[in-house]
Amino acid sequence: MSEIKLSIDYEQYEEGIKMKDLLEELANKPEGAELTSLIIGDWGGSYENDSSEIVEALTRLKDRFPRLRKLFIGDMGFEECEVSWIMQSNLSPIFTAYPELESFTIKGSTGLELEPVKHAKLQELAIICGGLGKHVLASISQAEFSKLKKLELYLGVDEYGFDGGLSDVLALIEPGKFPELTYLGLKNSEIEDEIAIALADAPILGQLHTLDLSLGTLTDKGAEALLNSAKVQNLKFLNLSYHYMSDDMMNRWANAGIEVDTSEQQDADDDEDYRYPLLTE
Repeated sequence: MSEIKLSIDYEQYEEGIKMKDLLEELANKPEGAELTSLIIGDWGGSYENDSSEIVEALTRLKDRFPRLRKLFIGDMGFEECEVSWIMQSNLSPIFTAYPELESFTIKGSTGLELEPVKHAKLQELAIICGGLGKHVLASISQAEFSKLKKLELYLGVDEYGFDGGLSDVLALIEPGKFPELTYLGLKNSEIEDEIAIALADAPILGQLHTLDLSLGTLTDKGAEALLNSAKVQNLKFLNLSYHYMSDDMMNRWANAGIEVDTSEQQDADDDEDYRYPLLTE
């Protein structure tokens, strides 16, 4: 696999270099035609300049990257830009421009738009953020991703963009929605208990090998429902890392007979106002 990461540091940004220029340069090199994985890091002032120019450039240059199968837009650390400050845009044109794309990762949800789309080859979709809007959840649930195998969503908190509820999340797992899905990550959520309880006997568990409810505010309440579910027992792997479960519940999972990650136990304060997902700001 040929992989390239493009990013703009502070000095380059001050000099006026833009990500679209770097993409043009890459498209004019032999490496562009062989590129299979492209990672877009900080595009310079990502806290004030959105990704629309990047989308426009990638769409315009689509024929110059014929082998592109994996794309990540927004791969930057907090020292470059806090995740809640990353300015995204409407990324829907990417799906049309790259019909052979198999994996798409997006970091940052401020300004993010995803129209309901149809894509016959996409296998992985991940959105990393501190709060995912219900309009984005709705677009994903209305999309046609017939080959999607992995869906990983950081749901986050209302303060940073999560303005939905359990019903908006559950729309993603309606029977027949994503027939080839085997990995489901509904993680980093302030309503992790509600999600866990709703998923415990959901039909979609029958097709999954991995359920990822990590990085959120899961407590014994949600864990109890999962532990008592026959469908959960059939999973290959259950990720509950970073949680608010008690020692007793962790011991019960240790003897549950399935592979489960219960690492990164947080202080189980009785006041839910002091329970936070891992990634917010």
